[in-house]
Amino acid sequence: MLPPEKTNLYRALESLPSHLRGEIFNDELVTRVRSTGKHILTASNIGAEYYGPYQKGQGGPGDWWILKEPEVHLKLNEVVVVPDLVGWRKSRMPHIPDTRKFTVVPDWVCEIHSPSTTCVDREIKKPLYAHYGVTFLWIVDPAAVTLETFELHGADWQSTGMFTGDSIVCAGPFEEKSVNLTSLIGE
Repeated sequence: MLPPEKTNLYRALESLPSHLRGEIFNDELVTRVRSTGKHILTASNIGAEYYGPYQKGQGGPGDWWILKEPEVHLKLNEVVVVPDLVGWRKSRMPHIPDTRKFTVVPDWVCEIHSPSTTCVDREIKKPLYAHYGVTFLWIVDPAAVTLETFELHGADWQSTGMFTGDSIVCAGPFEEKSVNLTSLIGE
C-alpha cells in the first residue's frame, strides 16, 4: 500500500482543472498549462507522419501504437508523465488499456519543447525515461527548428542524430520513413 502522501499526490493530479496538465516525479506534482498552437501543430504533424505507416501499416511496417499525451505510469501512481507523443510496439502492448493509466513503459517518447518545459524535458524526464527503460527519445524544439534523437544503450542515452532546418529525418525507431524536418514542425 502506498504511503498517504503518495496517494494524495495522485489524487491531486486527478483533481486538476482541465486547463492544467499534471505529472508526478521526484515525489512532487508538477503542473503546467496546456500547450500552445505551435506545440500542438508540431505534435499533430509528427503524429500524422508516423501514424499511417507505423500504426496502421499504410506504406510502412505497422505494429505500433502512436498516441498523443497519454498518462504514462512509469511507476503506478508514483511516477506519472504525460509525454507529447508516445509509441509502443504492439508486441509489447497488444491492446490499448481501458483506463487512462498506461502502465507499460513506452518504446519511443517524443517531447516537444516550449519555454516552460525545456528544463523539465532535459533535466528530469530524460533521465527518468532512461531509468525506466524507454528505448528511443526524440526532443523537438519548434522555435529552433531542431530534432535531437537518442537511443538507450545500457543505462545511458546515445545521441543518434541532430536534425536542423530542412534536414531529412530518418531516425530510430522509424528508420523506414524519411521526412523533411520543416514539414514536421512547420505550418
